[in-house]
Formats: sequence, C-alpha cells, structure tokens
Amino acid sequence: MMEGDSNSTDNEKDIKLSEDRMSANERLSCEPMGANPMKDMEKGNPASEGATLNITDPNIVDWDGPDDSQNPRNWPKKNKIINVVLISASVLYCNLATTMFSPGANIMEKEFGYDNSTIEILTVTISSMGFAVGPMFIAPLSEVFGRVPIYRVASICYLGFTVGCARSTNVGEFLVFRLLTGLAASPFMTTGGGTIADILEKEERGVAMAVFTAGPLLGPVLGPIVGGFVTQDLGWRWTFYLILILAGAVSTLSLIFMRETSSPVILKAKTARLRKETGNLNLRAAGDKQIPIANLLGQALKRPIKFLVLSPLILLTAIYLAFIFSIVMLFYSTFPGVYEDTYHWSVGISGLAYIGIGVGCTIAVFTFGKFSDRLVQDKSNEGKYRAERRMILVMYFCPLVPIGLFIYGWTAYYQVHWIAPIIGTAITGMGVLMITSSCQIYIIDLFGPQAAASALSAITLLRNLLGACFPLAASALYDNLGLGWGNSVLAFIAVGFIAVPFLFYWRGQWLREKFPVEA
Repeated sequence: MMEGDSNSTDNEKDIKLSEDRMSANERLSCEPMGANPMKDMEKGNPASEGATLNITDPNIVDWDGPDDSQNPRNWPKKNKIINVVLISASVLYCNLATTMFSPGANIMEKEFGYDNSTIEILTVTISSMGFAVGPMFIAPLSEVFGRVPIYRVASICYLGFTVGCARSTNVGEFLVFRLLTGLAASPFMTTGGGTIADILEKEERGVAMAVFTAGPLLGPVLGPIVGGFVTQDLGWRWTFYLILILAGAVSTLSLIFMRETSSPVILKAKTARLRKETGNLNLRAAGDKQIPIANLLGQALKRPIKFLVLSPLILLTAIYLAFIFSIVMLFYSTFPGVYEDTYHWSVGISGLAYIGIGVGCTIAVFTFGKFSDRLVQDKSNEGKYRAERRMILVMYFCPLVPIGLFIYGWTAYYQVHWIAPIIGTAITGMGVLMITSSCQIYIIDLFGPQAAASALSAITLLRNLLGACFPLAASALYDNLGLGWGNSVLAFIAVGFIAVPFLFYWRGQWLREKFPVEA
C-alpha cells in the first residue's frame, strides 16, 4: 500500500511538473495540424494567437507562458535578425550563381566544342529547373523535421555540386551539376519563408520579406557584373570558385549561429527532455497529433500540389509570379546580345547593363520595407490586420512592369543612347520586386508557419519552370518581332495581369472561403 502511495505521489509530481511548464493561455491557443489556413490564418501553430481550442490534458507540453524565451516569436531582436540575414544571404549567393556564369557561356561553348544557342542558354537557366522541382519534396520536409536540418544538408550538397560545375570536362557533365546545384539551393528559396513566419508576427514581416525577396532579383543582377570581369580576366571556372568561397563562408556562419525556428520541432525536443526528467512517457507536444511518420511525410509531400490544384488563389499567384520572373530571366538572357551587338560593349562592360534592374529593385526594397507593414492595418476597421491589404503596393506598382518593357524594347530597337533601355529595366525592376515581395508575404500570412514553405514551393514550381524555359524562346521572339514589338507583346500581357492584385484585394477573402484548402 505504501508502495502504491509512493507511485501515486510520483505521478502527481510528474503531472504537476508538466503543468508548471505549460501556459494556460498558450494551451488555449493551440490547434492541431489540419486547421484551414486559407480561412483561419496561422492556426495550427503553437506560437500563434487567435485559435480557441481548449486543451485541458495535463500531459500536453507547451510554452512556459506567453513570454517563454524558447518561443521563436519571443527571441531577442538580434537573434531574429541573424536568422533572417543568414537565410537571405543564402538565397543571394544561390541566385548570384544563376547568372554570374552567363558572360562565360559562349566561352565555355568554344572550349567544349559545341555550337548550339539553345544549349548555351540552357547552361545559364537549367539551375532554375532545380529551383522549381526541389521545393516540391524538400520544403514540406522542413515542416516535419525542422528548418535547420534541411538548410545544413542543402548547404553541404550545394558546395559539392558547385565544385562539380567548376571542374566539368564536357557540357553534359556541366548541365547535370548545374541542375543539381538548383536542387540543392531550392530549400533556401521556399523554406526561408517558413522561417520568417516562425519568428515574426504577421504585422512585422515587411522588412524581413523585402530583404529575403531581394535575393532572387538582386543576385542575378550582381552576378553578370562580377561574372563579366571574372570571366574576362580569370576564365569561366572562377565564377564558380568565387561562389564556392561565398557559399562556404555563409554556410559556416549558419552552422555556428543559426537556430531552429519551427515551434512544433522545438516543442517536441522539449517534450523528449521532459520525459527523461520526469519519467512520464505520456507527455506529448502541443499540436502533435502523434500521426505515424510515414503518414505525416505523405501528407507533407502532397501538400504543395494540393495547394496548387485546389486553390485558385495559389494558382493565380503562381501564374502571375511565373510570368514576372520570366521577364527578368528574359532580360538576363538577352542583355549580352543587346549591349554587345547593338551598343558594342565588351564582355566585362556588358555586365554593367544589369545595374538598371538592380537600382529599381533596391528602390523597391526600401519602399516595400517602409510601407508594407503600415498598410496592412485597416484603419477603416479599427486598425485591424487584413491580409488582402498586402496587395495595395502591387496595385500601385504593377503598371511599372509594362511601362518599363515598352521603354526598354523601343529604345533598344531604335538604338537610343544606352542609358534609355537601362532606365526602362530599372522601372520594370521596381515593379517586379514589389509584386514578388507582396504576393509572397501575402501567401506567408495566409498559411503561417505550418504550411508557408509548402505554399511557396507550389508557387516556385511554376515560376522557375517558366523562368528556365521562357528564355529559350527569346531568339525566336526577337528574330520574328524585333526588340520593339517583342517586348511590347510581353508588355501587353503584363497589362492584362494588372487586374490580379485588384481581384485579390476585393475578392481575396471570398476566394479563400469559397475554395478552402486544409494543411
């Protein structure tokens, strides 16, 4: 009898200890995975606010109060900045590598002894196919196993495949390694959005998202500028050696300073520790439905395609961003011909043509960071947050894309002073970054930490597939229509897409409720 009393007392202590480690407020805010993110934003995240599921099970392990320092949302600002900067730096060097090689594409063609313009363009763009395919199965894994393990494996693979690019001895070998670098880099492009959702509230994500989104646009701008001179003086292989050095430095810093940000993963680790400390094997993490790992992985891997097929909002966003990204990739693939043949610039100097897009993107980054979070507050509704207000900046800036295309196309066609087409690309660059940043943060706000990476991977699939293939049609487009009418066709399509942000602003909530998609 005394032994039974002792066991009972120990169990009571175990339960009391687990209760002390849990916040009543946080228990009320936890909802299992499977909540509908298209309708109830960010539910399902133990760190979220606004869910109303009442959990009274004393074996549920949650945060130690609303101010728990382990909760990524409560980290010091310095730690949040470090994680965002490291992810953004990773995105930057991956995209820097995309086009740094482009000035050396024709030199490699001569070295390897092939004469095919399609293959030459493919050596530059094939990495985008890796960016497209990789997130479909890699990004969802970060929602199961955490962000940091995915980042670390991706970094190691990226370094190895970059060495393969630098040491290739024929074009077939080069294309394989180039594709693999895109696959290895893809987690940074999508999982990074999940990291931002993990550590920042919806109303605080503007600046972080501006920095994160700048990588895919500024990287390819800086790449050819550096690549032109490196190729001219050191050879095309050194473009990859420089990327290897940069990627190695960022990866080392990430290994030292980056911390896990996924709340479910952190809580599971906490639960495992408490089980050892208390001996209570019934403890489980908040939000953990204890689904078998095989089923959990199956659900995660199907999630991106499910979002893309079942949500018109995701599909339309993906198509819009795919077209916008294709315009940028078209610029990158045609600049060498325009500025070397029309304006007779050298290989090194022609890389400076990309500065226009860089200037436009930089202006847009600061504008987006300053106004995005301010505009998301609906003053007509007591200053409450409304996701669709992320579209306000898009409505103002999306007309810049066709305007810039018209200017670039016709000034280059009539061989106006070289600054004129560069101004056109700068105007387009402002529109492109504002559209990309606003649409991506809109999706992150809707899906929250538990599914943002999967939602972004669905969008990335179309964006990068079209971005990789569209430049292949550049020769036929401009050969048949010329720079003037060729870019005008793209501008007219861009005019048609101006309706998209207005549709989202006025009917976005209706679309979410009409076509709900469960995570």
